[in-house]
Amino acid sequence: MGGGVIGGHGGAASGASEATAAASAAAATGVRSGREALGRVNGTWCQEWELKEPAPEERRPPESSEVPIFEPFVLFASTSCHHFQVGDQNTQMADNSFSDGVPSDALEAAKNASHTEKLTDQVMQNPQVLAALQERLDSVSHTPSSYIETLPKAVRRRINALKQLQVRCAHIEAKFYEEVHDLERKYAALYQPLFDKRREFITGDVEPTDAESEWHSDNEEEDKLAGDMKNKVVIAEKEAATAEEPNPKGIPEFWFTIFRNVDMLSELVQEYDEPILKHLQDIKVKFSDPGQPMSFVLEFHFEPNDYFTNAVLTKTYKMKSEPDKADPFSFEGPEIVDCDGCVIDWKKGKNVTVKTIKKKQKHKGRGTVRTITKQVPNDSFFNFFSPLKASGDGESLDEDSEFTLASDFEIGHFFRERIVPRAVLYFTGEAIEDDDNFEEGEEGEEEELEGDEEGEEEDDADMNPKKEPSQPSECKQQ
Repeated sequence: MGGGVIGGHGGAASGASEATAAASAAAATGVRSGREALGRVNGTWCQEWELKEPAPEERRPPESSEVPIFEPFVLFASTSCHHFQVGDQNTQMADNSFSDGVPSDALEAAKNASHTEKLTDQVMQNPQVLAALQERLDSVSHTPSSYIETLPKAVRRRINALKQLQVRCAHIEAKFYEEVHDLERKYAALYQPLFDKRREFITGDVEPTDAESEWHSDNEEEDKLAGDMKNKVVIAEKEAATAEEPNPKGIPEFWFTIFRNVDMLSELVQEYDEPILKHLQDIKVKFSDPGQPMSFVLEFHFEPNDYFTNAVLTKTYKMKSEPDKADPFSFEGPEIVDCDGCVIDWKKGKNVTVKTIKKKQKHKGRGTVRTITKQVPNDSFFNFFSPLKASGDGESLDEDSEFTLASDFEIGHFFRERIVPRAVLYFTGEAIEDDDNFEEGEEGEEEELEGDEEGEEEDDADMNPKKEPSQPSECKQQ
């Protein structure tokens, strides 16, 4: 007698008694021992038995009071259909009844289960596969948040209390920056007389004294040797050269030169902007008054020119110095949240922020052609005074608008913190060299860190259509 399979789908207690009776009958005909191998393939549980022929002396009919000897097995059945095969007997139970026939898929499922287990064992014994699995497990990042989730509830409760303290610290920090703003306003009044004198020297309204113009450079020794060599030159030639040397008024094109020297500004300046910027005489920073919302104003003072009638163009930057209620831990000090420009009163045909284009149109019916003219926006530094408005009412800007607005804020901050306080150093280029050296130092440190952390990996808003910039306020007229 060969091997057999007892299998079924699901489980129902009503069919178990009949299955047990069938098993008892099978035992009476010689089933005495077996090897059980359970597996589940495509939702089918099966039990494989290895049957053997009993010894002749063991063949005897069971008595009525004797329970047939049969090794217990687990039967998994469903309420719809049960399939059994014991030795050479085939039974099928449907709706708690048996009939002839066993589906072949039960046998196939058992074979597939055995084949799958063997294949899995072979794969798991492959050292390359095990190494790949281990590498994948090692690469799984263990984030701090995942660690926090594993902590006991009592510990997480204390962490929440620490966050409450951190929020209170952020509000104290906001008050600190408000007082810093008050100090800036106070010291701006002390700086202003010096900045006013700077303007007088630049425009040539006042000539500096010898004491005011004396400056000891780092190359003073070299300058002294050069002076000794010059003394050997014929005095007549020296006097003639001095007489021919031009003596312009003030410092020509002072602010325009700064625009050319600073990459952040030169990128905004077009060729047709240059003649206008040569009329720029001063840039000032004005801070908001006490008790007013935090803000600052950039004032660009121009001498009379052929391009616009404004004497002063203004740009106001509004600031916020309080933690965001939705994300208080992101607070790092005052930030610019919006800005307003001004209207430039361009003289006729001098507006460089727009350009006139001609376009030919053909009439569909008559076939006649006409030429129309229209004005379209034009790239210019003076678009700086017609900024994009920050979003309001919960709306968000598209990606390009967000980038434009962020760049505008950065430029305004750079004027306030660097250009205006250190104008002469940006004119000579010394401040630019210092900035470059500082950036190179940062890059060097970053390279060292990258070298130390080689092999590590780093983990790296919904937008609405662009809003049109609102009409800016009127610029100052003097």
